[in-house]
Amino acid sequence: MELLITAFAAYLLGSISFAILVSRVMGMPDPRTYGSGNPGATNVLRTGKRAAAAATLAGDAGKGAVAVMLASAVFARDPALAVNAACVAGVAVFVGHLFPLFHGFAGGKGVATAAGVLLAWNPWLGLAVIGTWVAFAVFFRYSSLAALAAAVFAPAYCFWLFGFSPLLPASLALSLLLVWRHKDNIRRLIDGTESRIGSKRGSA
Repeated sequence: MELLITAFAAYLLGSISFAILVSRVMGMPDPRTYGSGNPGATNVLRTGKRAAAAATLAGDAGKGAVAVMLASAVFARDPALAVNAACVAGVAVFVGHLFPLFHGFAGGKGVATAAGVLLAWNPWLGLAVIGTWVAFAVFFRYSSLAALAAAVFAPAYCFWLFGFSPLLPASLALSLLLVWRHKDNIRRLIDGTESRIGSKRGSA
């Protein structure tokens, strides 16, 4: 029961869309109405408002990290249970971002939130995955391709660092969901129509 409550609380936290929240506070258009239509930092950046994109990135990553850290703290009395709770909270907050209760279950793609979760699970794991994203983003200039590469490598890094720990199936769940959420991007990458980082596709 405690793990179910943890999962639901993390899901509700994940349902807060910082792209939408930051855009409203800063008097900007709803990110679902321009560019890719995705409520995330990359799409917000298409407005040219770097501060808004940075705030969105920090908020989405932060909620992922906070969900994991709170779950670990609540169950700190039992180290094994704390690890399981951290895994449950990490997956739940990520699902909340993808399918937010507060926004008609139409959310973002979860890259920043996943990064926050991975960093909270283990800093080395998070940094390895973020480093992979950065490398692909710098060389290829496609945020989606970088996210897909990071998703593929995340479970491998997790296995390398921790073996068959509870983090492995949790990281695999994040990766599969992230790849599935990028299915349209995969089609555009194959067709050669995917927008590069910094482009201003559509009207903002």
